[in-house]
Amino acid sequence: MNIEEVLEKKGIIHSNPEIMSGVSVFVGTRVPLQTFFDYLEGEEGLAEFINDFSYLENQAIKVLENLAKMMISRERGSNVYTSTHLNH
Repeated sequence: MNIEEVLEKKGIIHSNPEIMSGVSVFVGTRVPLQTFFDYLEGEEGLAEFINDFSYLENQAIKVLENLAKMMISRERGSNVYTSTHLNH
C-alpha cells in the first residue's frame, strides 16, 4: 500500500475528478498533497507549510506520522503496511 492509499483510507486526503482534475488534495480543501511534499523537499520546509496553510497543521502531522510508520514497518522487514496499521 502506498502513502496516498493509506492517507485516503484514513480520510486525510481524497481524489475526485470534479476537484482539481482528480489530484489528491487534503480533505475539505483544494490544497494538493504534492504541495506539502514540495514544501518538505524545498527550502521552505514544514514550518513554512504550516505558516502558509495553518488550517492544515493537524493533517500535515498525520501525513508525517503515517510516513514514519511506513518507514519503520519497512525497516523492520515488513513491506506491507497492513490494515492493522490503519486503525492506529
